[in-house]
Amino acid sequence: MTNGEPAIQNGSSKPTATHGEEEGVAAKSLDGDSLQNTEADLKKLPYPKSVFFIVTNEFCERFSFYGMRTILILYLTEILLYTETSAKMVYHGFAMFVYFFPLLGAILSDSWLGKFRTIFYISIIYAIGSILLALTAIDTLKIPQKEFTIISLLLIAIGTGGIKPCVAAFGGDQFILPQQELQLAMFFSIFYFSINAGSLLSTFITPLLRNNVTCFGNNSCYPLAFAIPGILMVVSICIFGLGKPMYRIQTPKGNVFVNVVSCIWYAVTHRKSGPVDHWLDRSESKYGIKLVSDIKALLKVLVIYIPIPIFWALYDQQGSGWTFQAVRMNGNIGFYTILPDQMQVVNPLLILAFIPMFTYGVYPVLTKCNLLTTPLQRLVCGGFLAAVAFGISAFVSLALEKTYPTLPSSGEAQLRMYDPTNCNYTFTTSEFDGKFTNGYFVNTNIKVPHRNTTIYFTFESKSCGKPNCFIIFNEAKTYGLYLTKDDCFWFDDDIEKSRDGYPLVRTLVSDESSVKYTNHEKSKTVIIPANSSHSLYSIEIIGKYQVNDLDFEVEFKLGGTYTVLVNELSAHSITVTNPNSIHMLWLLIQYVVITAAEIMFSITGLEFAYSQAPSSMKSVLQACWLLTTAFGNLLIVIIESLKLFELQSNEFFLYTGLMVVDIFLLMFLAYRYEYVKDEDSSFVQEDEDAGFVDKKVPPIEGVDNLGFDKHN
Repeated sequence: MTNGEPAIQNGSSKPTATHGEEEGVAAKSLDGDSLQNTEADLKKLPYPKSVFFIVTNEFCERFSFYGMRTILILYLTEILLYTETSAKMVYHGFAMFVYFFPLLGAILSDSWLGKFRTIFYISIIYAIGSILLALTAIDTLKIPQKEFTIISLLLIAIGTGGIKPCVAAFGGDQFILPQQELQLAMFFSIFYFSINAGSLLSTFITPLLRNNVTCFGNNSCYPLAFAIPGILMVVSICIFGLGKPMYRIQTPKGNVFVNVVSCIWYAVTHRKSGPVDHWLDRSESKYGIKLVSDIKALLKVLVIYIPIPIFWALYDQQGSGWTFQAVRMNGNIGFYTILPDQMQVVNPLLILAFIPMFTYGVYPVLTKCNLLTTPLQRLVCGGFLAAVAFGISAFVSLALEKTYPTLPSSGEAQLRMYDPTNCNYTFTTSEFDGKFTNGYFVNTNIKVPHRNTTIYFTFESKSCGKPNCFIIFNEAKTYGLYLTKDDCFWFDDDIEKSRDGYPLVRTLVSDESSVKYTNHEKSKTVIIPANSSHSLYSIEIIGKYQVNDLDFEVEFKLGGTYTVLVNELSAHSITVTNPNSIHMLWLLIQYVVITAAEIMFSITGLEFAYSQAPSSMKSVLQACWLLTTAFGNLLIVIIESLKLFELQSNEFFLYTGLMVVDIFLLMFLAYRYEYVKDEDSSFVQEDEDAGFVDKKVPPIEGVDNLGFDKHN
């Protein structure tokens, strides 16, 4: 019995009992006294209390995983200061391992430890990784953050991936079948609800924890946002362990995946064994004709898997590329400001709405119109929708890029000069002359013919001193200069939009005193300390602020970069980078399309694989399905490492093009594919003319090797 199919045995698609007396009950014929005995047995079987521990464990684990993953991409860019490209490589490298380790977890469970011990031991690794990530985020502990973040993510990937193929199957083991089939179906409904409940809550809550709480001297609190999921993981282990006296624990009986790999390896390495009709026939003498023939059928289905990773390369960027889009958009809806990472909550919400809508509405209507009647046709349509979703996101990025500040190119530099005093300075330089307008001067096209180009500045005023200074310019950089009554200072400027989407404020004061910003509407006060005028401060609450006690207000909007000039008599605000002008709700269109694509691609793909696989190979195919997600994330890592594009829109157009090419490949493979009838005709009915598969598989068989993940 494999972990992928903990309840499938001897070609039957019905879950089987594991104890002798239970199998005896299942074998009774339903006539006369036997029927009465069966009814009596049903009355004697209460709903397993152990299920409560498993469902609660899954809720806590999913809260932990999705809560951590929701804020991960912003943590990598805001705190660890990775570039967006490097952050995506780390994020999707982590996702790749998450979907690779289920294979090892299944082998470990079925071959040695069994499901209970595999879940318990690997969950400890999971919890260690979660707690270590939270501790690493506390900068005052001086833990090497980048290095230990990678270690933490690897431990979490081992943990969540290792238990993924075990939990749902272990829950199924708690039921005695066929007597408790109805209770089993109810269990998986509750189990699925717990997954989505944990995901929804954590996707909404953890961004609030990271953004609305301050800790350890920072304006955000990533340690708390990581710690809560970590604590939930520890709680899940305790709950799971407490249920041990009630569990029905099965003995591991070997892993089919290992046998498949061994059989293929034997055939590949024994090429000199003589001529054969099929290269796998070389393994018949050692592994038997049944396993060899099943692997042949397996390979026919795996050919269809070749285009699948491209879909996941697009789908999984909801937590990375699409979050970066949201950072540069306006999330203010009046009574609430949507956080960029909170947009990810749209997907699980839409999944819950779309599953019944497609099952009872869309698919029946399409079937009556003789459209999308086969699983592979739906796969192709799902892939097409994914391409459409990324095409939409590419055009959204084009619109966003028009709102970005213009950065200096090679051979050029930019300079912004500020005069917060009342001195009315004018200036001359060796390259250009100018005067301030409302205390501001900008030159975005300073020629830098060689590195370390020096330009000298002379300032004149009738009422103040005559400070002199110089700036050493390097190409493709932006500089700032500001004046006091007797001196001038320059600094490396930053005009790009903020990494977290909130406004950035630089305060320049004529006398280097502290400045107080007060938002009376929300009773928020921000004090900029003295001698920190060069610093950019992120303002988490948008709106209007009074500057000191002056009769002056400045308004800070999402995504804007502002310089506020302050002296003892007045204040003045300069918008250096325009605030976000495109609303975040425009992203809903691409989220709706990608979720519809997920329903048609992911769920249909699993059903196709299950219906077309021999009974002994179903778990192997579902394990391979998870591996396609791993390869999809690996593809993202490879593309990001090549650094092909500077603009996000070009990158999204690339993924759109790849998906279109992928669709044609899938169409070609689908055209050549010949459907086979499932071995268990009692659960799968096939219309030989249309190839339409009417799935009536018990819930356990669709999730055994999936860990009942949201999109897998």
